[in-house]
Amino acid sequence: MQVIKVIIPAYNEEASIGLVIADIPNIVDQVIVVNNNSTDHTALVAYMAGATVLNETKMGYGYACLKAMDYIAQQEDEPDIIVFMDGDYSDYPEELIKIIDPILTQDIDMVIGTRNAAGRAKNSMTPQQLFGNWLATFLMRLFFNATYTDLGPFRAIKYPKLLALQMQDKTYGWTVEMQLKVLKKKFSYTEVPVKYRERIGVSKVSGTLKGTVMAGVKILGWIFKYSLKK
Repeated sequence: MQVIKVIIPAYNEEASIGLVIADIPNIVDQVIVVNNNSTDHTALVAYMAGATVLNETKMGYGYACLKAMDYIAQQEDEPDIIVFMDGDYSDYPEELIKIIDPILTQDIDMVIGTRNAAGRAKNSMTPQQLFGNWLATFLMRLFFNATYTDLGPFRAIKYPKLLALQMQDKTYGWTVEMQLKVLKKKFSYTEVPVKYRERIGVSKVSGTLKGTVMAGVKILGWIFKYSLKK
């Protein structure tokens, strides 16, 4: 049996985090919610729903993910697969089965849940999100001959491969850093289409001008940085 752990960074998600945890399939061994300096009851709701709750006071998606990875590294039961998803209920957690299937059946190293038009609810992604995804994946095709179509946060990766990536980004560039490093290391990857609905609450990235600009800068910075490396 494969040991599967889910990492969910969360900031002020008390209205949604319980729904997310409830819909995660029971094949998952542990759900780790990283409370990223929330000012509401996110941590309590996640704990009551059965998750392991960690606290990370440094604001940033990457900080939260790295906190969870540090925690996992200290546990005796090393996982086989790590799944990342958001805590806002925009993903359909039950589709985790689809996300991990290529790892289990085809020995793929990383799988991205791609939010294509067919499965995406109207208004579930902002125009700036759609443009940013298009630009980032276009540049990765141009520079690296990649086949990515999305920077979707709902993703799964073999734990040893995740460790080999030596992830560094602390904030908005986490997803694109992972995808770029997978390319550089020539790990296998694929995408599977997933459904996507309007999130509960306001996005901390695309919902603000600062978040949109900072995310764009980070994503493009990682792409151009790696395009200059041999």
